[in-house]
Amino acid sequence: MKNSTQELRQAFIRYFEQHGHQAVPSSALIPQADPTLLFTNAGMNQFKRVFLGEETRIYKRAVTVQKCLRAGGKHNDLENVGYTRRHHTFFEMLGNFSFGDYFKEDAIQFGWEFLTQTVGLAKDRIWVTIFREDEEADRLWKKIGVLDSRIVRCDEKDNFWQMGDTGPCGPCSELHFDQGPAVPGDDRPNGAGDRVIEIWNLVFMQFNRDAGGKLHPLPRPSIDTGMGLERLAAVAQGVYSNYDSDVFTPLLRAVATRAGVRYGEQDQTDRSMRVVADHLRAITFLMADGVLPSNEGRGYVLRRILRRAARHGRLLGIVEPFLYELTSAVVNQMAGAYSEIRSAAATIAEATRGEEERFIATLDQGLPILNEMISKAKNTSITSGPGALELKGAEVFMLYDTYGFPMDLIGEACREQGIRLDEAGFNQAIEEQRNRARKTGGFEQETARPAVTELAGRVGTTKFVGYDQLESDSLVQAILKGDRLVKEAAEGDEVEIVLDVTPFYAEGGGQVGDRGILMGQDGQVEIKETVRPVPTLILHKGTVTKGRIREGEQLRMTVNATTRLDAQRNHTATHLLHAALRDLLGPHVKQYGSLVAPNRLRFDFAHFRPLSSRDVDEIETVVNSEVRKNERVATEVMSIQDAVAKGALAFFG
Repeated sequence: MKNSTQELRQAFIRYFEQHGHQAVPSSALIPQADPTLLFTNAGMNQFKRVFLGEETRIYKRAVTVQKCLRAGGKHNDLENVGYTRRHHTFFEMLGNFSFGDYFKEDAIQFGWEFLTQTVGLAKDRIWVTIFREDEEADRLWKKIGVLDSRIVRCDEKDNFWQMGDTGPCGPCSELHFDQGPAVPGDDRPNGAGDRVIEIWNLVFMQFNRDAGGKLHPLPRPSIDTGMGLERLAAVAQGVYSNYDSDVFTPLLRAVATRAGVRYGEQDQTDRSMRVVADHLRAITFLMADGVLPSNEGRGYVLRRILRRAARHGRLLGIVEPFLYELTSAVVNQMAGAYSEIRSAAATIAEATRGEEERFIATLDQGLPILNEMISKAKNTSITSGPGALELKGAEVFMLYDTYGFPMDLIGEACREQGIRLDEAGFNQAIEEQRNRARKTGGFEQETARPAVTELAGRVGTTKFVGYDQLESDSLVQAILKGDRLVKEAAEGDEVEIVLDVTPFYAEGGGQVGDRGILMGQDGQVEIKETVRPVPTLILHKGTVTKGRIREGEQLRMTVNATTRLDAQRNHTATHLLHAALRDLLGPHVKQYGSLVAPNRLRFDFAHFRPLSSRDVDEIETVVNSEVRKNERVATEVMSIQDAVAKGALAFFG
C-alpha cells in the first residue's frame, strides 16, 4: 500500500534527519518528572524542561514519533471514541522541534515540503490557518506559493498556543486538508463536519507571558509541531475515516472475525467495533508501559478503557473474555515500531483476561438492574410525559456504589437509549458519601501554605550534603512559627527552620525525613521531622529545647545516625524487593508507592493475581540472598536522562 503507516513513520523520521534533526525515541506513556500530566499527550512533553530553559540537550533539532494517550484529565477523548471518524484514546504524534535553532521560515518550509512532496498531498486541497496578528507567517506562506485565498486568519482561541497562564507561548499555523464534497461539512477550516480537517500544527514559540499578561520576545525562539499519524494516514491513503486506514483495518478484521459480524453493515455494530479496536491499542500500550488496572490514577483510567471495550464486546454478542486474545493483533501489527509490546505480550494478555473476568461478574450483577431502571424510566415517560425520561441520580448511585458498575458505562447506555442521566443528583450523592467518609475518618486534607510558598521565593535553594556526611555547620536563613516569620525563637517554641546547607534528608522517595539536633551558641533545637514542601526548600521541624536561636546565626547540625542508617537499610531493601518481584513475577511489576521508616518498610505494586505462599517464599529467598552478599551501595545525584541511560527504572511519573 502506498503511504502505509509504516512508510509514513519512516519517511517522517528520514525527512527530518536529512534536515539535521536528531531522531529521539518515544518516551513512555507515563510522563517523567511531570506531576501535572496523567499521561503523555503530546510530542513536546518529553522536551518541556528544554523549552522552559531548565535543561539542555546535545542537539538543537529533534524529530520524534511519540506514543500518546488522551483518556483522562484535561485532554480526554474517551467518550467520543467510536462515535466519530477521528477520535482515539491511544495515538501516535509525529513532531519536529527546534530548541533556539531554526524558526518560522524553516518550520513552514519543512511542513509544506513534507506534505506536498514526500507524502504527495495535493497543494490545492491544503488550507493554512494563522494567528490574526501574525503578518510574518502570512508573508512566509505566500512566499512558498500558498494562495491568499487559502490562508485563514483566526483568533487567539484557535491559533495561539501557551504552555500555561505564564511562560513560553506564541502563535501557531495549522495545516488543514479538504477531503472533498463527498464528506459532510463546511468547505473551510474550523467549520462544522469532517470535510476540512486539521492535520498538522506548527507552534512558533516566540514570547514569554508574564504574570500581568504582557508578552516579551524570547531571546531564542523555538519550534514545536505535532501531527497525528492516524489522521495523516487516512488523508494520505485517500479514505475519509481514520478507521478505514491501515492503522485500524487489521484490528477491525480481527474484531469482526471474533464477533462473527461484518464491519460497515450496521451503525451500532460498527460503533462498537471501533471502540474495541481503538481501546485494544490503549490497553496494550498502557500495560507495556507498566500500568495495570486499579481503582485510582492511571490504573483507573486503564480499567475504564478496558471495561468500556468489554461492554461493547457484549453489545457485539461476545459474553466471555475476548480482549486478551485480540491484544496479540496489536502486538503483531505494531511491535516492529515498538518492541516493548512484544516483550510484554504474555503479561498484557494475562492481565487483560483477569480484568475481563472480574468485569463480567460485575456486568452479570449490574446489567439486569440497569436494564430494569431504563425500562422503568421509559414506562414512566409514557404515563407522565417525556420529561420523566430520566434515570434519577440516587438510583444510579446505588448501582455504582453497591455493584461497582462504572458511571461512564451507565451514561453510555443512557445515551444509546435516548434517556437523560441525572448527573447533578449522582454528583450530589457522591459528595454526601465523601462528607460521611471525612467525618468518619476524622481528618481533612492539608492545603498548601502560602507562607511556605512565599518563603521559597525569598530564599535560595537548600543544598543537601547528607549523602556524604551527617554533620555540618549551616546558616539559619529563616524561622517559621506557624505561618509567621520570626527573627528568633525561644525555649518551648515549635518552629520550622530553613538553612543554607543541610545533611538532613527530607522525606521523599518513600523514605521518612531525618531527625536530629541543631546546636547554636545560645540554644538547641530537637528536629523531629524534615520535609521538602517545594522542590527548592527543605524545612526542619522541631522544638527549641534550650535557650534561643536566631535568624542569621551559625548552627551545628547533627543527624541521628541510628535512625538514618536504619532507614537507609530499609530503602535499599525496597530496591532489592523490587528487583526480586520483577525477576519472579515479570517486568510489568512497577513501584506505585512505598514507605521507608527506620523500623519497617512497605512496597506498593500491582499484579494481576494475589501472591501465593510459594511466591512469597521465593521472593524472600531472593532478597535474603542478595542481602547476604553484602555488596557496597553507592549514591549518585544526576539528571533523569543520565540515570535512565545508566539503566535506572524510570517510574518517576
